[in-house]
Amino acid sequence: MAKRSKKQARRLRNLVMLCTLCAVVLTVSTYAWFIGMKTVNVSTFDVEIATTEGLYLSMDGYDWKYTLNASKAQPYVGHTNTWATTGLIPMSTVGDMDNDASRMKLFEKASLTTTPGGYRLLASRVGNYTTTVDDGALMQGEGYVAFDLFIKNLSGTEYYVENNELNEEAIYLTTDSAVTVANDGVKNTGIENSVRVAFAQIGRVEANTTNVGNITAITCSDVEAGTGQVQVTGICRNAQIWEPNDKAHVQNAINWYETSCLQRKEGGLDVTKKESFNLDESIECGTVVNGTANKTYAVSRVLGIDDNVDIYDGETFNTYKANTVDYETYDGETNPTEKAKYKLVDFPYFTDTMKNLTGTARPTFMTLAPNSITKVRVYVYIEGQDVDNYDFASLGQKISVKFGFTKERFVGSDIGYSSKNTATLPDEVVGTPEA
Repeated sequence: MAKRSKKQARRLRNLVMLCTLCAVVLTVSTYAWFIGMKTVNVSTFDVEIATTEGLYLSMDGYDWKYTLNASKAQPYVGHTNTWATTGLIPMSTVGDMDNDASRMKLFEKASLTTTPGGYRLLASRVGNYTTTVDDGALMQGEGYVAFDLFIKNLSGTEYYVENNELNEEAIYLTTDSAVTVANDGVKNTGIENSVRVAFAQIGRVEANTTNVGNITAITCSDVEAGTGQVQVTGICRNAQIWEPNDKAHVQNAINWYETSCLQRKEGGLDVTKKESFNLDESIECGTVVNGTANKTYAVSRVLGIDDNVDIYDGETFNTYKANTVDYETYDGETNPTEKAKYKLVDFPYFTDTMKNLTGTARPTFMTLAPNSITKVRVYVYIEGQDVDNYDFASLGQKISVKFGFTKERFVGSDIGYSSKNTATLPDEVVGTPEA
């Protein structure tokens, strides 16, 4: 009987999250990126990460743990982690990677001018891809959180050199992952509804690698094994981006949108001209309703004056489709010249709606190779193109971010699991495994 209880306990423990990142508390005082562009002051930032058997975490490639606080753990020498100490600034991205810099491309407001039916957006690229004259380290820019997390996955014994997702294991976002207003924040402002969390896999090495320099130096490029150098498999696939609260819209955000948006005419090429918009107020923009998800037309490149982009451009909002494209078309375009013509992309986030699906309908969040150490760069930012990112959301002041990963597709409720007469399990597994 004792053996049976122990086996049941082990099976249930395998159903809980393998990796949890929780209690990310941000003090915010932001205005919508297309209006005031004020910053989000960060008073505290606690990142607690926990795992169970077979998956270990590190911030420096040497000290491997089941639990760690990312903002307080010792980072590796030469790291480029950034904690938004000067404040969060709304940004936009479609998760594209810069292979040379091994960084995700981010865009921020360069200029903003009101239009008859919204706001004209000029966007510049965040400088996280350049180097300083002094030490050659990558600059990060300001206004977002980014840090390197090393994940050691001990499943299996084979190391697959090729970068092929078919060789990798499915990882699921835990059902308790959430972004909310912190307990000491102000409820019902909607600041939490425009937060995004991106995960960019940079590259990986074999799990038995002990040379810290080989681990921390992982980039998007493949590196052949040699004297003192292990095989590095460059990954650099587009980041997986989580959109929490995809169906939530506070009434004030809806009111702001309905007040400022006007339909843009199909031939309205000049976004600054009244004649480019339908000024008849009885003809409304698309609807935003609490409880229904809306699209986000995210910025895919630098936007200039000649691009004539209004922040409400898109079939869902002001009905103007000339500046937008679906993600399948954008991602499938192989000609760089043609791809550079696209401006706003209807981006397919991994949403809370997906996370909350049950049973076999629950989708994979990302994949990790077995017997590997993977370098993952995590980004936390405010999506400026989200319709929930309106002026008065700043009053929310504080948000809390919690998320986790598991290899198990099902939770107990999916299979009608009963814990009756089973062993009591600890809330989390802690400890420091062998490196």
